[in-house]
Amino acid sequence: EKSFLQCIADDSKGHELSLFCVPKHYEEHLDSVIIPNGLIKDRTERLARDIVRDMGGHHIVALCVLKGGYKFFADLMDYIKTLNRNSDKSVPLTVDFIRLKSYSNDQSTNCVKVIGGDELSALTGKNVLIVEDIVETGRTMETLLKLLNECHPKMVKVVSLLVKRTPRSSGYRPDYIGFEVPDKFLVGYALDYNEYFRDLSHICILSDSAKEKYKV
Repeated sequence: EKSFLQCIADDSKGHELSLFCVPKHYEEHLDSVIIPNGLIKDRTERLARDIVRDMGGHHIVALCVLKGGYKFFADLMDYIKTLNRNSDKSVPLTVDFIRLKSYSNDQSTNCVKVIGGDELSALTGKNVLIVEDIVETGRTMETLLKLLNECHPKMVKVVSLLVKRTPRSSGYRPDYIGFEVPDKFLVGYALDYNEYFRDLSHICILSDSAKEKYKV
């Protein structure tokens, strides 16, 4: 059966930074570690099992949404490859990469431009797994799904490591979710703030002082 969603409470203070190895240059700009790397890995392994169970037996095109998704994507693919080697059921897998540029003219419109990757039309008749780092409002993903569905893939599933609980949410929920997280600014494990903090192993809560120091 499908694994239970792991929810991190709104009032969660996370874990003391001193319990973990964190790059010195980031220490004073983080409040706490909210999801340790080991927990991310364990959860990702379970998601891989759920995905292979649901989509197995067919060729899957795994579509990584860059840049924030690259670490989760790499680990998820490794777990799927391990399952392929060690179980009776294996899944042929190919990968592709896209970047999404989203911009809003006003509150109601959300335009998404897909950059890179093969033409989306190459996904006609395929089983597509979109791999995303975080879903916040959900509007970008809804727009991408609309674009994809115009190409008539056989099946589309979305896995997101994080889903943020926010009043700005459109109500969209991915098919597979690693963790549901509070409406805080999170960095690490490839999630960035102005391109910084991607090189952090754990997912951490950004301090207010960091927003000032690393602003563009």
